[in-house]
Amino acid sequence: MRSRQYGPDLTPPWKKQQPAPEVAAEADLVVEEVTTGFCGAVIRCEKTAQGPTVTLEDRFGKHRVFPMEPRGFLLEGRVVTLVRPTGAARAPQGPARTASGSIAVPGARARVARAGRIYVEGRHDAELVERVWGDDLRIEGVVVEYLEGIDDLPAVVRSFAPGPDARLGVLVDHLVPGSKESRIAAEVTGEHVLVVGHPYVDVWEAVKPSSVGIREWPRVPRGQDWKTGVCEALGWRPVNTGAAWQRILSSVRSYKDLEPALLGRVEELIDFVTAP
Repeated sequence: MRSRQYGPDLTPPWKKQQPAPEVAAEADLVVEEVTTGFCGAVIRCEKTAQGPTVTLEDRFGKHRVFPMEPRGFLLEGRVVTLVRPTGAARAPQGPARTASGSIAVPGARARVARAGRIYVEGRHDAELVERVWGDDLRIEGVVVEYLEGIDDLPAVVRSFAPGPDARLGVLVDHLVPGSKESRIAAEVTGEHVLVVGHPYVDVWEAVKPSSVGIREWPRVPRGQDWKTGVCEALGWRPVNTGAAWQRILSSVRSYKDLEPALLGRVEELIDFVTAP
């Protein structure tokens, strides 16, 4: 009786996993990791001693690093294998986007300025808003101006005389319950005036520490100038708050470098001012 010769792999064909299509892990490609269910956009790919990895960022700004294993991700519900992008194999590119994440409109001209305005508290706030939302604001015809301080807000509102066709939106630093800022905001808020704020002492904190290259924003003792204290705690010497701000601003490339607490408030103001 002859003995049968078997191959080394005794797995029935119907139980074998089929190879998953390979997809280049291009920036902003949105995938889901199969094991954890973490869903996010591709930030970068890296080559490590253990093998290639991909960093994903979810909609809350959280980052996770995963190994690029076969059949390790879902793309639009189907299993795929992510591979490092090359010049020869690039994933389909979506529409170009502005720094705020909006779809860019190539060649679009700035709209004639609306009567409505957005005021922000401080020059740094205005520069940050311009850096991320500038293209959107020009297309919408929204002008951003800055307040020297929250104490000036009631006079600014009276002088502006808001109305149905001239809405006024205001972004305030450190708008927390019980603060002076909250009392002034309540005084001027009305049907045609919207005052919103972020919880940070200064808009510097609205930039993600990871984008600036630091672990976290330092805690500054009460009574000390906050910006000066930050520079000293981080060892940014000589202490020059103007140069420090330029360093921070240059690290902001898009909305992904900002905290959600600021993103939502600015988008809310733009919607309010441009509403029909």
